[in-house]
Amino acid sequence: MSSAANPGAAEKTFDHVETWVFDLDNTLYPPHLDLWQQVDGRIRDYIAKFLAVTAEEAFRVQKDYYRRYGTSMRGLMAEHGLEPDDFLTYVHQIDHSPIRPNAALGRVLEALPGRKLVLTNGTRAHADAVLSRLEIDHCFEDVFDIVAGALEPKPFPEVYDRFLARHGVDPKKAVLFEDLARNLAVPHALGMVTVLVVPERTREVFREYWELEGHDAPHVDHVTDDITGFLERLAADLAARGRTAPACS
Repeated sequence: MSSAANPGAAEKTFDHVETWVFDLDNTLYPPHLDLWQQVDGRIRDYIAKFLAVTAEEAFRVQKDYYRRYGTSMRGLMAEHGLEPDDFLTYVHQIDHSPIRPNAALGRVLEALPGRKLVLTNGTRAHADAVLSRLEIDHCFEDVFDIVAGALEPKPFPEVYDRFLARHGVDPKKAVLFEDLARNLAVPHALGMVTVLVVPERTREVFREYWELEGHDAPHVDHVTDDITGFLERLAADLAARGRTAPACS
């Protein structure tokens, strides 16, 4: 399986799309590179030190806050008065070297007609490092990170409202590619086409049990385990319909 329309959703095409929005982690690069696992471990370590608890208790708190607040950081801010700057710097100090250039992804991003933006719960510095390693940074107009979102994470509606307003995006002419189904519910309600990106060769999302919820729900329009291949077929179809784009500058 490389891609498919979700049988539980009404079919949506891409002919009208003018803005292409992408999540970053585990979306523009595959999860087997384990970058997010590095971040996850540093979040646990930070919590253990910040709350002076064991690693086991820090892990429990981390996952509890992640589920209830959207990010562990937001939970620490709400319940323990965390100042976020140090946290964000620490948890994103990871080894980005597993990421290799993805020339095929770069070519197809260049071929897509319209704007390309990144919408991430990570930091701008982390996003810039990932896009640079992939050698696709020139294809994106901007990155909307957790700071731009006033430290509110996806899937909260306010984040999408801020993102759309800042960049003047018409949600009814946009698509969002995401690796978490719950982060697609609000965009779908706003009129965006939604694409769930899952691990290679599977339509199952290997996450905690609650993160699986909704991956076959009507708010997920399409599912793919090969984002480059999905976009290549899409760009070819759009080109056949007369919609092409100049190369990224």
